[in-house]
Amino acid sequence: MIQSFDSSSSPFHPSHASTTTDGTVYPPPDGHPSDQPPNKKRRLADPADSNDVQNGRFASVVVANKHISGLHTIVKRESEQLSSTVDQVKMWITLTMPKIEDGDNFGVQIQEEVLSELHRAQESAYNLRDTARQDHITRAKICSKLIKYPNLEDYMLALKEHDEKQVYFSRQHIIDIRNMYASLMDLIQKNITKIRVPKANNNRALY
Repeated sequence: MIQSFDSSSSPFHPSHASTTTDGTVYPPPDGHPSDQPPNKKRRLADPADSNDVQNGRFASVVVANKHISGLHTIVKRESEQLSSTVDQVKMWITLTMPKIEDGDNFGVQIQEEVLSELHRAQESAYNLRDTARQDHITRAKICSKLIKYPNLEDYMLALKEHDEKQVYFSRQHIIDIRNMYASLMDLIQKNITKIRVPKANNNRALY
């Protein structure tokens, strides 16, 4: 996946950032009431009709960036896979840990260090999994300003810059996940002997 990032056909290619942002403020759907609130005197005179759908106010619409939503889906899937894999490795190492006793505990210390690194990687995966929610909240704030002040071009530019940043961050998130896999694999392979057998059997024959 990462090797194809530089290809224009890749969804992570930077060229998609400038072509997928739709900052148009669309009017309410046809058949809905106007954007103006209902008359106050009428609302007070007819309390039974105050909750009627006809009296509702439909705000203007700024559509979401479907391309970036697709990138979030990929990042979420890879983050969940990383978290699941790390969880299995953590369980395996935990089950290989010997009982607590005196003696040579160097191998156990290695196991604990590896578990700490696995825990940090899993926390990073959780944070990457949450980036979609954070993006939607931040983007919604910009869009609300764009709806309120459609004549200010800076809000449109801010929305485009935000989407470009999300494309770049999505690329980096995939690379970060790859790097976590590589660093964890390297750490485990270099210490696999102590992880499998944390305490050597030093019992000698008595005869």
